Amino acid sequence: MSKVDLSDVYRDYIACLNRQDWSLLGQFVDDDVCHNGRRIGLSGYRAMLERDFRDIPDLGFNIELLVADATRVASRLAFDCAPKGKFLGLDVNGKRVAFAENVFYEFRDGKIVQVWSVIDKSAIEAQL
Repeated sequence: MSKVDLSDVYRDYIACLNRQDWSLLGQFVDDDVCHNGRRIGLSGYRAMLERDFRDIPDLGFNIELLVADATRVASRLAFDCAPKGKFLGLDVNGKRVAFAENVFYEFRDGKIVQVWSVIDKSAIEAQL
């Protein structure tokens, strides 16, 4: 898959997340996907995303930076939202916070098989 194709696939994946179109998630995510070194499978990945949207009603994934090669994508996602209650162990309680997630994806046959994610927790702490 070429760099341009993988960038397009990734943008379509992010659009799917923002629409919360869980019926299409399997077009982008492999059945055996791993997240931060742990195999959670497609159902676990979907459950994680559904929980995120429950905990953060105004969640939106915004691509700030995107780099792709033949099998990998690196992205910096920007968020500006108001998580309910605790978020990453922090008492956010509906306060609007802005932060970034640096995330790397490995693709196989056009689907995400590995995700490595780091959220800038210190940026959130500085706003509380």
